Amino acid sequence: MAAHLEEQQSVLEIWGQTPLKGEVTISGAKNSALALMAGSLLCSEDCRLRNLPSLADINRMTQVLEALGVNLERNGDILDINAQDIGRSQAPYELVSQLRASFFVIGPLLARLGQTSVPLPGGCAIGARPVDLHVRGLQAMGADVRIEHGEVHACVKGSRNRLQGAKIYLDYPSVGATETIMMAATLAEGETIIENAAQEPEITDLADFCCSMGAKIQGAGTNTIIISGVEKLHSTDYSVIPDRIEAGTFLIAGAITQSEISLSPVVPEHLASAIAKLQAIGPKVIIEDRDRLRVIPAPLRATDIETLPFPGFPTDMQAQFMALLTLSEGNSVVSETVFENRLRHVAELQRMGADIRVKGNIALVRGVPFLSGAPVMATDLRASAALVLAGLAAQGKTVVQGLHHLDRGYDNLEGKLRKLGANLRRVDVLSEKAQELTPVN
Repeated sequence: MAAHLEEQQSVLEIWGQTPLKGEVTISGAKNSALALMAGSLLCSEDCRLRNLPSLADINRMTQVLEALGVNLERNGDILDINAQDIGRSQAPYELVSQLRASFFVIGPLLARLGQTSVPLPGGCAIGARPVDLHVRGLQAMGADVRIEHGEVHACVKGSRNRLQGAKIYLDYPSVGATETIMMAATLAEGETIIENAAQEPEITDLADFCCSMGAKIQGAGTNTIIISGVEKLHSTDYSVIPDRIEAGTFLIAGAITQSEISLSPVVPEHLASAIAKLQAIGPKVIIEDRDRLRVIPAPLRATDIETLPFPGFPTDMQAQFMALLTLSEGNSVVSETVFENRLRHVAELQRMGADIRVKGNIALVRGVPFLSGAPVMATDLRASAALVLAGLAAQGKTVVQGLHHLDRGYDNLEGKLRKLGANLRRVDVLSEKAQELTPVN
């Protein structure tokens, strides 16, 4: 809690309209790393994860695993995990309530222990994101699941104390539900088929991680995943994929500041929809190498965006693209179809002079000649990045508050931007006020 308060006391001061130049290193994918950390519970031997980003959410997931009795040792971007002696089958509420992804431990714990209790999750307030798809999937595999007093209690029915393979159709291609069911199925008896599965790269990364431990998974990255259960998994040494959302954010940073910058490492296929939309707005994206991209700036023109599950345009890039569209000539329509509360950054962009009207889940963006620096408040993780991007392009000084959102998902964003030439700094507001109040002798 003290760390959370400290994050709230910090602000990011940005002096805009400074050109960027150079190359930025993209960190490991947050959403993938969190799922892999949960997946490590499936294995009773040593696991090593490489390319782990340094984020508040990763730290919280570390605390969740430690509370369950997992031995962890972090050295830079390497995390050594040993879940041989899981001391508790219950994840602590105070940790799970801060991080939605920590709910993913329910599948591995149920598969390993036969029973578990996990509090209902927290995270960004961007929509309902119910866990009913997770629950129905586990029930289909023979688990008795009930929700009481804010906790999900699950246990395996039957004397064999082992989940059973099943055919599961997801009403919606939920990433979290796909991951939960896939992890649980790796140790289940028999074959599990997930239909209408999520196809995000993070799903494929989790499947590859589980397969590196001896799981039998086919079809990850398509809408049908087949898992043949095995008795146990073995140790592995595995690298997390690069973060496609961080990469996309830096592509926008180049476009919005009319700057040429390079990014690596990246997987260009993971960014296909974002690259296509960026090029429709004007800037060019060149694949310089199999893991390196360069953005070439150009005049910005309006375009329409609709968020969709992968391989469609990612909801996690909607806010950043909206910041770019505020400066694009013409009228754009942004439709948010994935989360119902994901347009709250509009009010903050309006404070900077953006011309945006919202009707339901649709934002109408009319491009303006320039944005003006202003004090703004981040409302969620991706909104915080959008405000930083807007500040980079704005005239004058922008002060971004609510940095605890930013620190959940971006590994040293301001340090990477500063290396590219951005004029910005993080300031501890309370210490500055304390200095102001200190009497001068």
